Amino acid sequence: MFDLIKKIVSSRPTEKERGKGMVDKTRLAAGVLLLETAYIDDECTEEEMANVLETLRSEFNLSPEYVDELVELANAERENALDLWQFTYQMNQHYSLAEKMALMEAVWRIIYADGRLEEHEDHFAHKLANLLRLTHKQLIEAKLQARAQLTV
Repeated sequence: MFDLIKKIVSSRPTEKERGKGMVDKTRLAAGVLLLETAYIDDECTEEEMANVLETLRSEFNLSPEYVDELVELANAERENALDLWQFTYQMNQHYSLAEKMALMEAVWRIIYADGRLEEHEDHFAHKLANLLRLTHKQLIEAKLQARAQLTV
């Protein structure tokens, strides 16, 4: 397991490896942001965690075991972080606008997983969108997309 952690944190996979689902710092950053979304109200419901796990599995094409490892690492990073800037910086450096929009949609799905939107969750989403350099229009677009996906 230590070798896996070392590999995830220190390696920079090639484009070919990324296509095969190798975890890199950007995926770790995405995991941290998704977990922070789930825990923003100091409780992570089963529905919220299921959304985090499904997003990581589907977006990165990872096995459930690998997702569990990523979540464990991301949670440790999240608990030790002073702020979100280091994670959003990673996303801004390596994610396209479409990928950041997909991440923001996932954030909204996690927020709405328990069926309600609390003020601090809404504030967090706005803060995250700002850190990801998304416009207010893009934030709302992601929110509407997520809500439409949840009502289907």
